[in-house]
Amino acid sequence: MYKLWNMLAEMKSDAYEWVELSHSMNNDSPVWSGIPTGSVEVSKTVFDWGNPMLECLIQTFKFPGQYGTHIDFPGHFVKDMPLSEAFGAQQMLFPLCVIDITAKVAEDVHYAVTVDDIKAYEAEYGPIPDGAFVALRTDWYKNWPDMDKLSGIAADGSENFPGWSLPALQYIYEERNAAANGHETLDTDASAEAAKAGDLACERYVLGKGKLQIEVLQNLDRVAPAGALLVAAWPRIEGATGLPARVLAITPKK
Repeated sequence: MYKLWNMLAEMKSDAYEWVELSHSMNNDSPVWSGIPTGSVEVSKTVFDWGNPMLECLIQTFKFPGQYGTHIDFPGHFVKDMPLSEAFGAQQMLFPLCVIDITAKVAEDVHYAVTVDDIKAYEAEYGPIPDGAFVALRTDWYKNWPDMDKLSGIAADGSENFPGWSLPALQYIYEERNAAANGHETLDTDASAEAAKAGDLACERYVLGKGKLQIEVLQNLDRVAPAGALLVAAWPRIEGATGLPARVLAITPKK
């Protein structure tokens, strides 16, 4: 009788899997080295059991916006661009495309996805649909929660990890009108691309276009390359440049 209820019942059937794409966080979760010491204080008890006013437990949570699996809003990298309050419920559900470059990353840790990689994906699965969330699968999430491994720290102290290239992002946004992109690494740009540009030019491009991105995803290897949905939710806090996000995929079983 009710179409949406029937759709939900179908999505909860054995034909689909609901996959957690966000990492669990605690006080020891990795965080960017530029964040000042003391910026993370998760689950601090401020009202404990046994209080005569009311028998309950209350905690406080202190963390940077870019903490764990998180969403970035345009104003994070581009002054005067929109912040969290500009994005509402319609930006929480997307068709999901997963571009798999794991084989190439296994050969070259600095690999940056190319336009040809995306065109090869489209040749197999069809064009990236309007308003899609395009996720880059590298299996880098398996390095969580080791910060040195996530950053690919080498003996000389350099960072080494895969990621996006600027032409690939330009293709999904200017040729295909994607709504957002995501990845398993800490940064949008492959480390070699960032070193070459002297900046996180890929991230600056995405946010400069007024688009959204979600960083530090996991379990993309459990999601169908095409045909899945991505659901993302975050606290409704005004003026935020970024916020921890709860992200899941509803995917046809592989």
